[in-house]
This record gives sequence, structure tokens and C-alpha cells, in this order.
Amino acid sequence: MQKLFIFIVSILIFPVLATNTLADEYTPALEKLVDTQIKNWAQSTEVVSAIKAQNTKHANLDQSTIDALDKKWRLETIGGDRTMINEILGNDLSKYLQNIKEQSAGLYSEIFVMDNKGLNVGQSDVTSDYWQGDEGKWQKTYGVGPNGRLIDEVEFDDSSQTYQSQVSITIVDPATNAAIGAVTVGVNIVALK
Repeated sequence: MQKLFIFIVSILIFPVLATNTLADEYTPALEKLVDTQIKNWAQSTEVVSAIKAQNTKHANLDQSTIDALDKKWRLETIGGDRTMINEILGNDLSKYLQNIKEQSAGLYSEIFVMDNKGLNVGQSDVTSDYWQGDEGKWQKTYGVGPNGRLIDEVEFDDSSQTYQSQVSITIVDPATNAAIGAVTVGVNIVALK
């Protein structure tokens, strides 16, 4: 009985330890990627201008309106009318992000930019929700200010059959150095050099 217990515990703990080890192993390379590549295009005029425009447009949104928008988005992801999704995926920022993803040759699995409320501004692919404001990727970046950065644990992604990490950073207004939004980038660890 004791051997069975030890076996079960080891099965449950090993994947957690393996994931944490992977995260530790790849953190320096992910930090370098942020500093040498992601920051450059994430602070571009295309990204900053789009965030500032949406921040102005959404300045008076309250939480109930944000929740309603998020609910509409989630419903659109499961079928039927995709008006909201198509509007975001078709905007100039999304096209810019789709191009960056394509040029990454498999390094980036997804890219999405959020405004000062955590709402998607543009994205390379459809996300499961529209509001990221209740998640660490927004709270630990925009929520902590201009130097916010979050490198998530490495996880196995079933859909792509690869190990991925999400890297998120705060986007700042270059004129004021004030936080205006955030970006999250899915990074394929296998393609990371």
C-alpha cells in the first residue's frame, strides 16, 4: 500500500517539477527575447497608437459593460455571429501582429495587445476571451506600471504539441513613460534559440 501511495504521489508531483525546471531553464532566454525583440515591435507606433485610440474610446466603460463585451466575445468563439471577433481580427493592429507572428517562423504562437482596462486591442489569433483584466498577464504588467513583466511557466500545449510560455510586458507611452496597456506573446520553447 505504501509503495502504491509513493507511486501515485510521484506521478502527480513529477510533471509539476518538470514544468518548473523547464521554466527555470528557459527564463534567461525568454528574458533576452523580451529585451532584444519583443520590446522593439511592442513599442512601435502601430501598437502605441492603437492602444491610445482604444483607451480614449473606452474611457467611460464600466465593469458591467466590460463583462457584457467579454460575454459577447465568448459566445462568438463557440459559433454563429462573429461580428466582434472579425472586427478585432480585421483591424490594422491585428494585421500588424499577424505579420510579426508569421515572420517569427514558428517562434511566436500568438500575440495579443490589451488596453488600460485589459480589453483586447489587436491580436494574431482568436483568444478565448476579450477581457484579460482579471488575469495575471494584465494585472502583473499594466497593473504594476511601466516596468511590468511576467514570464509564465512552460506548459505543454495540446493543440500545437509543443512546450509554450506566455511572456507579457507593459506597453508605455514613449512621450510620458506612463503605462497604457500590455502585450502577451506565446513563445514556442522548442523554436527558442
